[in-house]
Amino acid sequence: MQYGMFVCFGLSTFVGAEMPSGDDPSTLYAPDRLDVDQWVAVARDAGMKYAVLTTKHISGHCLWPSRHTRYHVGTSRNRTDVVAAFLRACARYGIQPGFYYSSWDNHHRFGSLSANIAPQPLEPTGPPTNRSSAFVTQAYLDFQWAQITELMDQYGPVAEWWIDIPHLLPRDYRERLYAHIATRQPEAVIIHNHGLGDGTALVMDRVWPTDIITIERFLPNSATSPMQWRTLDRADYYIPGEVCDPIGQNWFYTARDRPRSDAELLGMYLTSVARGTNLLLAVGPDQHGLIPRRYVAALTRLRQNLDRLAL
Repeated sequence: MQYGMFVCFGLSTFVGAEMPSGDDPSTLYAPDRLDVDQWVAVARDAGMKYAVLTTKHISGHCLWPSRHTRYHVGTSRNRTDVVAAFLRACARYGIQPGFYYSSWDNHHRFGSLSANIAPQPLEPTGPPTNRSSAFVTQAYLDFQWAQITELMDQYGPVAEWWIDIPHLLPRDYRERLYAHIATRQPEAVIIHNHGLGDGTALVMDRVWPTDIITIERFLPNSATSPMQWRTLDRADYYIPGEVCDPIGQNWFYTARDRPRSDAELLGMYLTSVARGTNLLLAVGPDQHGLIPRRYVAALTRLRQNLDRLAL
């Protein structure tokens, strides 16, 4: 697949915080020109083959009308079922769909201790506090299981499941969740996000089991790439990599964020693919619900540069 779009969109887009407190009202989510088809058409025109949507991020606000909470698009100022619209658009434009789901949820805590107490700004100013003591309760695990099951039942198979912040989840739960998804959707790639790193090491206590090692905010290590076969628990597993990084500096849209230079974006793509990994490039639609022109233009120039190299 080589190249995909990470569609980072949700309540964070509207509250100006990547990791909101979870207390913001659902009505703050209010895109006035929401166009999911535009997102997927941009991905197709950029030469991407798949797209992964943030169905629920750290805010806890859901982009589908989940029956397990009232904190979703159905109680917002734009009631469009974004998950359903995303799947329809992917089918229309020939893009393989994927679902992102955050295990860190500041709204549905069920007695859990959040990894950040205060909301963090979208602009990068340093790491969140209190991550080392964070934990989730069994009640939260039951909630997550129910929501992921609901997504599978209601929206059918997808090409990729992207489970974020999996180190909050006990390993036995991760193994059961992996098996649950794999049984229902055996063709899907299932990812437990490894987080920051160049893909050299896979820390099993954080992510196992996973079909892919994620390389977040880094590029693959040239000394070990492509290191696709790994010996884990005395067995050999084929585990390729996926680089995930924003087109600018922020995962979600901010007015001040600008795309990286054409040279850097081209280098990110060529390095990722040459070293045996995919590039999942994060692009954030704005508060209107549209991918901004500056990102579309940068993706178009990247496609043109790749086409020139192909000649």
